[in-house]
Amino acid sequence: MTAETSQTLDRGVRVLKLLADSERGLTVTELAMRLAVNRTVVYRLLATLEQHGLVRRDVGGRARVGLGVLRLSHRVHPLLREAALPALRGLAEDLGATAHLTLVDGSEALVVAVVEPSWTDFHVAYRTGVRHPLAESAAGRAILEARELRYGQQPEPGWVTEVEERSGASGAAAPLLGLSGIEGCVGVLMLSGLAPERVGPRVAEAATEVSEALR
Repeated sequence: MTAETSQTLDRGVRVLKLLADSERGLTVTELAMRLAVNRTVVYRLLATLEQHGLVRRDVGGRARVGLGVLRLSHRVHPLLREAALPALRGLAEDLGATAHLTLVDGSEALVVAVVEPSWTDFHVAYRTGVRHPLAESAAGRAILEARELRYGQQPEPGWVTEVEERSGASGAAAPLLGLSGIEGCVGVLMLSGLAPERVGPRVAEAATEVSEALR
């Protein structure tokens, strides 16, 4: 801490980070231990954050991140798009495919950035704002596999491919890794069949580039 910073605000931000990393939430006692402060300080922090909708407490007294964080997160999407665009543009041009950045929003996958190739006669049309359940696309499954990796159930990161039978479009996606508080993936959609030996590694490379840009 320096003279220009606020100790109270610092602790409040640390509370939010701790809660964001905990799926079950944390009790006042657990937070007090992790912050190395007394319970009274934690009670005051939680009451203030709860007043702004950033924290909620369940009937068992465990604190969790509140829905107010979602309102703030929507303002972050333009910044994420800006950081991801160079890698997405390179991916789209290299593969002649529509590239996208997809993030988790609640229980759904949300497309927040799309770049279409400039040199192809035909390509898959896609748009930002598209939502779908996590289990229903290569993008969503790549994100779910990253969760398994985080819990030690998968040996190493990779990529997911799929072919949409109705439209004939093919897709591939690789998860963003090493980011705190962000779950997502980079993917491509194309009209022709996938060549996994080329497409998969290139998508994974772009996902790494985006992850590094967002750190």
